[in-house]
Amino acid sequence: MAGHSKWANIKRQKAVVDAKKGKTFTQLSRAIIVAARSGVPDPTGNFQLRTAIDKAKAAGIPNDNIERAIAKGAGTFGADSDSFEAIRYEGYGPGGVAILIEAFTDNRNRTAADLRAAFSKNGGNLGETGCVSWMFDQKGVCVVQGVVDEDQLLEASLEGGADFYEMTEDEMAEVFTEVTNLEILSQALKEQKFQVNDAELRWIPSNHVEVTDPDQARSLLKLIDTLEGLDDVQNVTANFEMAENLMDLMMV
Repeated sequence: MAGHSKWANIKRQKAVVDAKKGKTFTQLSRAIIVAARSGVPDPTGNFQLRTAIDKAKAAGIPNDNIERAIAKGAGTFGADSDSFEAIRYEGYGPGGVAILIEAFTDNRNRTAADLRAAFSKNGGNLGETGCVSWMFDQKGVCVVQGVVDEDQLLEASLEGGADFYEMTEDEMAEVFTEVTNLEILSQALKEQKFQVNDAELRWIPSNHVEVTDPDQARSLLKLIDTLEGLDDVQNVTANFEMAENLMDLMMV
């Protein structure tokens, strides 16, 4: 049942850098807009919207801003209410690393131009749709805190229809399931008194590219940071492996 997510390890190694930057109000608000537009604009009946609101509140976004974003998604707030759309972009980083970018945008041309510039300045290139997505599988992931009994986690995960789980650090785990089962898994874990810090959809790479060259590593991490810093970008996933000592060196 227990599994291993190499990208999760990479994300944890980058946590020191990412924590300083975090998601901007703009990015979190756009997630709410798109979630409200893709389903009912009521969090009690829209799991994606409920999750987006929880993330926004955790980041300190005021309730007024959250309500405004929901109204925009519902089409009841101004002329630009439903202009945002979710788009996935694909490309290659230094060393042939496959990169998936999930974006929410109201201007495809602007977003594509920004992404193309980020890739070209950091040794990569923006590709065509489908060029790397075949190397990734999408999964639902619940991030669980306070795991003191792994057998209890295993039992709750199985009851919730999970595929596998991974202990990530002290008393924390990531539990993986099919995309359509994410809400059921989240609820099952909560019913067993586990603290679910996050429930999200994540792309999991099926193969990996090992990066050992320091210059390539530096360019790759700079590219990912640049992409994550763009307002239109929500998530960036890549299929690289990197030794921890090299990762630490790049973060200095």
